Parts: sequence; C-alpha cells; structure tokens
Amino acid sequence: MPPPRAESPGDPAGHHAPALDDVDRHLLDELIRDGRQSITALAAGVHISRAQAYERVARLRATGVLKGFSALVDPVRAGLGTSAYVTMKLRQNSWRELEEALDAVPAVEHVALVGGQFDVVVLVRARDSRELRDIVFERIQPLPYVLETQTHLIFEERPYPQRLAR
Repeated sequence: MPPPRAESPGDPAGHHAPALDDVDRHLLDELIRDGRQSITALAAGVHISRAQAYERVARLRATGVLKGFSALVDPVRAGLGTSAYVTMKLRQNSWRELEEALDAVPAVEHVALVGGQFDVVVLVRARDSRELRDIVFERIQPLPYVLETQTHLIFEERPYPQRLAR
C-alpha cells in the first residue's frame, strides 16, 4: 500500500506531494546513482521484491516525484568550454514570460527564481566567450522585462550528485 499523501508547504501551485518513506528515498538514491539499472538490480539494491520496486517506481513517476531519467554530460568535453551564471532583475510579474523566452535559448541549462538582490539566476553554457557574449547581449538583455543583468563567469566547477535531504 502506498504511503499517505502529505501536503507540500512550499508548493505555490497547491499540488500535493506524496509522503516518502525510507524505501522510497533509498530507491531514489539508487536511481540518482545509476538511473540505467534494471528494476531487478534496483530491487536487490534496496532489498525489496521486484514487483514492489516496479510499483514504487511507477508511483514515484505518476506523482511527479521522479520526473525522468537523463544523462550527465561533461560540458567542457561536449564542447561547451565557457559557462556563466547570469543574474537578472525583472520587471514585476514577468517571471512566466521570462521562462517562455529562455526556453527558446538552447544555451540556458538552468533557471531559478530566487529571493534577494536579484530575481533570477540562469546557468548559461557556450562554446567560448564570444558565444556567451552573444547569448547575454543579444538573447537575454534585449528581453523587455529584463531590467538588469550581471554575468558571473565560472572558472572551474565540480558537479555534486543530487542528494535527497533527510
């Protein structure tokens, strides 16, 4: 039987997040470690039956906890040697418009609405500094709801694996 549903206090859309038990968290940790493993291997790693693993993974997908599977790519080895965080101040109530506009910019890897000195932080990956300049000056700054940007060049980075807070 699935765990009871619990309200997610931080969900502004009013969606409900399912309550996760230790088995769910262990399954997610295993999938984060290796999302390509079979259900049989996953079940063995978590010490549950294959049927139970299949049911739980299906439930985690259906409830949106598990959003999908993807490859972890080294941007430098993939030819994207220049990266930057671009911080932005926006015209009030323009977050949704910005989201839609940035969807059309392939160099944008991550977008976050934040509190503090800026409204938005965007991770941009480009082949070189010229391409980065073009993305910022020609694709992001001209947007009518972007009031100000600052570009923070990334000199070196280390990806950390996703972890579930406990």
